[in-house]
Amino acid sequence: MAEESYQEKTERATPKRREDARKRGQVARSMELNSVTILFFGLVSLSFLSGWIFQQVAGGFTANFALIPDLDLTPSTASEIFKENGFRVLRTVFPMMVVIVIGGILINFAQVGALFTLEPITPKAEKFDLTKGAKRIFSKKTAVELFRDVLKIAIIGLVAFLTIRAEFPNIILLADQSAGQVLVFCATTTLKLGLRIALALLFLAILDFAFQRFEQEKNLRMTRQEVKEELKEYEGDPLIKARVKRIQRELSRKRMLKEVETADVVVTNPTHIAVALRYNMEKDEAPLLVAKGERLIAEKIKEIARKFEIPIVENKPLARSLFELAEVGMLIPAKLYRAVAEVLAYVYKQKGKI
Repeated sequence: MAEESYQEKTERATPKRREDARKRGQVARSMELNSVTILFFGLVSLSFLSGWIFQQVAGGFTANFALIPDLDLTPSTASEIFKENGFRVLRTVFPMMVVIVIGGILINFAQVGALFTLEPITPKAEKFDLTKGAKRIFSKKTAVELFRDVLKIAIIGLVAFLTIRAEFPNIILLADQSAGQVLVFCATTTLKLGLRIALALLFLAILDFAFQRFEQEKNLRMTRQEVKEELKEYEGDPLIKARVKRIQRELSRKRMLKEVETADVVVTNPTHIAVALRYNMEKDEAPLLVAKGERLIAEKIKEIARKFEIPIVENKPLARSLFELAEVGMLIPAKLYRAVAEVLAYVYKQKGKI
């Protein structure tokens, strides 16, 4: 463990490491991108709904002023007026709030996908560690965030200055405009300024998201020892894995040797190789290789063949070709049909089947 603590984290995070981090809520997400998107959706919805919002506000003022001459102000009437105006405000801002909420959900989904976890807000003792808190305050990430915030203020100031300077000739003419025209000009200029600021900050937000991705990848990096330990945990102990494979091979070998009992003929090398064939003219399109083996396995195949009185034919070229070109449970290759047919014809003739 001491050696592992001094190793550099040079390896990319494994899929398991990424999945565990995601479950803990450790994902690359830019709050700047969230803020800019919400601001943009809010301004766009305001531009489309401005006429309707103005009608609602004007209607509310008209209705309230119409009540003044005959108003008998009591606790019950005050409560009714408060409720009515409250519902009017909710009805006015509700469409815009829906658009903003949808924008917030979409940008979060685009950054991290579908993710719900309470891990980031779960109380933990390490969150109250003053040493770690001080390290976070004076970290590189904090310095980058400070530079980003200063740059954001500069961008907002520059965009506001350029927008207002461009509108300055129109501002001078407001002295001769009506109150309604002044209000329209102020609303239009404010909306234009907000959209320009949102677009300018979008570039900064994209850079911030790229930085968050970079930091996330850096924090997830692993040492070589950690990668080895995780692979061992994921795939299992190599010794146990080798033992399982050995048992599987043994079971497969036993099943194969059991199939030798159903063979029609065993072709040998004669000592190094043995191949068992079976051919059912009613079911099989071609002879089937049911077993094959070298040395000890070949001797075992021949032993089973003698026990069940299965013919053993010595044919060195054919035995070698069948062993190399066909696998257990497969039909023999077409180019060996003729040679195998001659062997089967010889066997069937010996048994008196033809």
